[in-house]
Amino acid sequence: MRPNPQALYVRAWYVGPMTAMRKITARLPAGLLDAAQAYTGKGVTETLRLGLEALAYQRFYAGMRELRGKLKFDMDLDELREDREFDERGNVIR
Repeated sequence: MRPNPQALYVRAWYVGPMTAMRKITARLPAGLLDAAQAYTGKGVTETLRLGLEALAYQRFYAGMRELRGKLKFDMDLDELREDREFDERGNVIR
């Protein structure tokens, strides 16, 4: 049985169940929240969630950058791409 790639991705940058929720009270500068909501086009909860996810991503990518040059990667990228189909812009179709 193969693991779910999405579950592996979530575990890589976020430790903990995504279903566990916490209700919080936060005091935020109104202008900052307004600007963030204008950018996302979402409500307060979704905007805050996106911001917190962005911070978690930054931590994950910082850890990945620390590994740069420390791991040997001996797979051929062209070989890995053989089972994929790409559109005219190079995006994966399947």
